[in-house]
Amino acid sequence: MTTSIKIGVSSCLLGEKVRFDGGHKHNRYITQTLGQFFEFVSVCPESECGLGIPREAMRLVGAVDAPRLVTNKTGIDHTDRMRSWAADRLDTLEKENLCGFIFKKDSPSSGLFRVKVYSDKGQPVRTGRGLFAAAFTARFPRIPVEEEGRLHDPVLRENFIERVFALRRWREALVKTKTMGNLVDFHTREKLLLMAHSPKHYREMGRLVAGGKQLKPSDLYDRYEGLLTEALSLRATVSKHTNVLMHVMGYFKNQLSGDEKQEVLELIGNYRSGHLPLIVPVTLLNHFVRKYSQPYLSVQTYLNPHPLDLQLRNHV
Repeated sequence: MTTSIKIGVSSCLLGEKVRFDGGHKHNRYITQTLGQFFEFVSVCPESECGLGIPREAMRLVGAVDAPRLVTNKTGIDHTDRMRSWAADRLDTLEKENLCGFIFKKDSPSSGLFRVKVYSDKGQPVRTGRGLFAAAFTARFPRIPVEEEGRLHDPVLRENFIERVFALRRWREALVKTKTMGNLVDFHTREKLLLMAHSPKHYREMGRLVAGGKQLKPSDLYDRYEGLLTEALSLRATVSKHTNVLMHVMGYFKNQLSGDEKQEVLELIGNYRSGHLPLIVPVTLLNHFVRKYSQPYLSVQTYLNPHPLDLQLRNHV
């Protein structure tokens, strides 16, 4: 990467004392681990829209698809204020070239999933989304988003961070001239990664690239980006990873010795049965890529989709 990778983060997760009670929710995994690789753009909707610190707690009320942001005790409605601020803030965030956003769970402004929305009778349902989070995802549907609580799940964590790095690679590809050759190069490098997430999307993207000369470059690249982000949002499963690993092994069919083939098959089998993490067979295959100077595999992002120091594939 030639420049830093920016992601938005709810301010309280960075240790900033901006919560309604004047406290924070510092997340050390974000600041200490992810902070080695990402540049953070801090956002706190409630304090930035002028509600003050400390402030009365708020909640979402009314219809799930169009909730209002109301203070708990006094019943003051801050919906219009929040939406007006959010529209302006999203304009500034668009200039930041964000590759992802980590939101604060359960927040009536920033919660991404299962936020409580209270009915007129006071009964909550956990099917809402914070007002700012909803505005962000509507404005930037192709930017990877996640909640800090879900980052504890190894699969969700790996998927989110993988998508951030993939979007960054795509953004760097866009800096180049939008030619068929550059798109083919990108698609070739991402082949195995796409197959691990969605073979269906990979085939559709292949057909798009093959017929790309029939489209304007801007339309071609836009459609490709849509399919790319859509494909990577689908979770890579053990079954799909296993198929990709076997596919990689096929490139060495005339080079691996009998013992080496047996070793690879055993590791892939142990991974498939849940006895080994993904990093083990991938590490061995990377070793063979170097040993046998396999040029095609050496540029496949699947084998190195994110920094090894993050240890994301040690737990999936």
